[in-house]
Amino acid sequence: ILMVDEKGKNMKCLTFFLMLPETVKNRSKKNSKKGNSSSSSSSKLPPVCYEIITLKTKKKKKMAADIFPRKKPANTNTTAAQQYHQQNLNNNNTIPAPNWQGLYPTIRERNAVMFNNDLMADVHFVVGPPGGTQRLPGHKYVLAVGSSVFHAMFYGELAEDKDEIRIPDVEPAAFLAMLKYIYCDEIDLAADTVLATLYAAKKYIVPHLARACVNFLETSLSAKNACVLLSQSCLFEEPDLTQRCWEVIDAQAELALKSEGFCDIDFQTLESILRRETLNAKEIVVFEAALNWAEVECQRQELTATIENKRRVLGKALYLIRIPAMALDDFANGAAQSGILTLNETNDIFLWYTAAKKPELQFVSKPRKGLVPQRCHRFQSCAYRSNQWRYRGRCDSIQFAVDKRVFIAGFGLYGSSCGSAEYSAKIELKRQGVILGQNLSKYFSDGSSNTFPVWFEYPVQIEPDTFYTASVILDGNELSYFGQEGMTEVQCGKVTVQFQCSSDSTNGTGVQGGQIPELIFYA
Repeated sequence: ILMVDEKGKNMKCLTFFLMLPETVKNRSKKNSKKGNSSSSSSSKLPPVCYEIITLKTKKKKKMAADIFPRKKPANTNTTAAQQYHQQNLNNNNTIPAPNWQGLYPTIRERNAVMFNNDLMADVHFVVGPPGGTQRLPGHKYVLAVGSSVFHAMFYGELAEDKDEIRIPDVEPAAFLAMLKYIYCDEIDLAADTVLATLYAAKKYIVPHLARACVNFLETSLSAKNACVLLSQSCLFEEPDLTQRCWEVIDAQAELALKSEGFCDIDFQTLESILRRETLNAKEIVVFEAALNWAEVECQRQELTATIENKRRVLGKALYLIRIPAMALDDFANGAAQSGILTLNETNDIFLWYTAAKKPELQFVSKPRKGLVPQRCHRFQSCAYRSNQWRYRGRCDSIQFAVDKRVFIAGFGLYGSSCGSAEYSAKIELKRQGVILGQNLSKYFSDGSSNTFPVWFEYPVQIEPDTFYTASVILDGNELSYFGQEGMTEVQCGKVTVQFQCSSDSTNGTGVQGGQIPELIFYA
């Protein structure tokens, strides 16, 4: 074999003898006649063939990624390994290939093949409530490595040698999600099964999966699901998630109380919400939410949703509603005519509003404290000139980002610099072009350089480390105050706010000067 480099230069020359069967046979006959002379005759035989191999002068060291490429080439057919993987995700069929181990380069991938696979399974689980069960295979060694509960179940002192284990309190989809984490080291969560998966992870003590479930719930937390998650977080003893739920419920109380999820909470959670001092909601909204919960609770208890049964399921929680703290109009047109109160209770509450000597009430009469809004002021001074700041239907806009979750309740705006005046303001809050909140309202300015609040209908949840766009279109007096010496970063309590110019701004507002001097938020 003549070995050459890329330039054609000889690197090494090796000579091998290719012994064909007939040659070997003939030579054996000669050797038997000539004895030791065979060695000399064999050395004179010419090489039968040769091959030229090109070698690179510099040998490149291959990495694992070069040997086992992860990326699937474009426009190629599905590999056998991928077919087997999809097969074992969908059902419990075994791997038919005799050398399937060679299809997977790492122990992690080979272990993942066993996920939901009957091959070598030494235990089976019947998961789900009666009528909705699913039979799933398992491998005791893998399960014991991933969970201390499974280790005790299969290898502990009280281990039972059962081929089939029934688990009626866990949903099959959630159990599969847990098995996928144990076998494949992959976390696959979905909004409709994450709570059930958290339950399974807690039951079998898989802490990293449980933490991932909590993180998933925190990132998807909103006013629509905050009440349900509050109930579940207390059940699962997750104080961090509980605190995050309370933050959302306090700041967006009216949205949370009007959500469908509020009617799904248990009685203990209902009491804790009605008792909450920092709920940022009108009391009539709290009252109506409690009645909606009572109607659904009657259905759960298979009771007719009559006034008497609603009051019965509410029990003492009714007196946690601060009916005397309602506006008189809200009470007269709402609670007083709902039928849920007795005649004596209605009369006493009316006397509470009007009489000098107020009767004793079972209801809490002190208004809730609610939340105190914080104001982030981004200008160091303000001014006015004869040619600024004018409004002709153009947009004033600024972008901002925060380092902690907050809830934007509204903006502080400048008013007229030529005496008192009324303005019409259309405010918007957007994220990547999507409108998250908007409102059209009016405010009155007294001619001072103070800022005047304009509120959204409901506070808007703002996630950290993402830029949002605050915009306003004003219609009113031609001239107003405007901010100057703007700051790109402002520390407001425990929240850091960053500002940058917005391409939506067509009236001159930017970081250094203009309108929208304040962000009003809850944190």
